[in-house]
Amino acid sequence: MSGRKETVLDLAKFVDKGVQVKLTGGRQVAGTLKGYDQLLNLVLDEATEFLRDPEDPLKTTDQFRRLGLIVCRGTAVMLVSPTDGTEEIENPFVQPDGA
Repeated sequence: MSGRKETVLDLAKFVDKGVQVKLTGGRQVAGTLKGYDQLLNLVLDEATEFLRDPEDPLKTTDQFRRLGLIVCRGTAVMLVSPTDGTEEIENPFVQPDGA
């Protein structure tokens, strides 16, 4: 075994492709992955942040703000997912109001 650290994730296949990143604290950003390192620090270009609902900070709204080129610190990254090939679905566990 070499002394070199390797990440559990292989993000090489997502370089120059769209990704969505969830960060600790509830923030969520999307952009084009331009680079990463073994500590999971991510460089995103053309990044946008999805703004949260002021009444319920756990929910994101349709509003967003453009951030441009950003670095996401690896210790704050909770989830990285590709934007291509994913679609939002309704939550099957939400009970109707009348139930």
